Amino acid sequence: MDKISNEWIDYECIDAGGGEKLERWGNVIFRRPEPQAMWNTIKDDSWNNVDGFYHRSNKGGGYWDFNTNLPEFWTVNYKNLKFKVSPTNFKHTGLFPEQAVNWDFSMNKIKNAKRDIKVLNLFAYTGAATMAASSAGAIEVVQVDASKGMSEWAKENMKLCNLENNKIRFIVDDCLKFVEREARRGNKYDVIIMDPPSYGRGPNGEVWKFEQNLDILIEACMKVLSDKPLFFLINAYTTGISSTVLYNILKTSLEAKYGGVTTSGEIGLPITRNNLILPCGIYGRWESND
Repeated sequence: MDKISNEWIDYECIDAGGGEKLERWGNVIFRRPEPQAMWNTIKDDSWNNVDGFYHRSNKGGGYWDFNTNLPEFWTVNYKNLKFKVSPTNFKHTGLFPEQAVNWDFSMNKIKNAKRDIKVLNLFAYTGAATMAASSAGAIEVVQVDASKGMSEWAKENMKLCNLENNKIRFIVDDCLKFVEREARRGNKYDVIIMDPPSYGRGPNGEVWKFEQNLDILIEACMKVLSDKPLFFLINAYTTGISSTVLYNILKTSLEAKYGGVTTSGEIGLPITRNNLILPCGIYGRWESND
């Protein structure tokens, strides 16, 4: 079951193909690499008339070429949420717009829960999912990321979303170690959201490898779930991993213990010029029958 983020106003995937995408962030046009865009497209003058062009380097990484004197950052809105956007040295902008379908799912489930919901957001990046959950009425959101810089960015997003008075905790830590400590403390969560990378390092050099560590993390997370969990959401960009893997993991762990429903599939963005869909990773969701 595929999910398409098609309710954006401030973001648009204008075109994609030939290993690149042309996109609009507010009024700013970027041209960036996109490995999934393997098909051909006619790259007319609009592909060259951009505000920023990220070039990949043959030696790894890459660099931005700016044709416009852009501000250090600007903001985009998604419904009632507002986020900081800024081009980084590693191609990203601080926001993954395809994740809007997951924000919508989270907000809808939390708003309609009719009970207090406590949320744990792992590999939280700049906190978009955190702000979605908090704005929907979660009584507490704990977000964990190994990067102090990303956590500071998330705090900026909290202020932009006017959520300073909500209970949000920002933890800079290795996600697995944090979850294991929470289990020892006896802390429980009704919702767990995670967006684990293919490979990463914790603040103290801890190594994360998706294929080796995901099942260990899920097992640890099971120990911090409340007696009536609301949902469990995994997003992933790891190449070569099928969404069926996430389905099977959640089916044999969450659904086997709590009942409920498990779904999985691809997430993507609509491409304006040709009505195609740009695939942007996979998701797995378990949700209760409440």
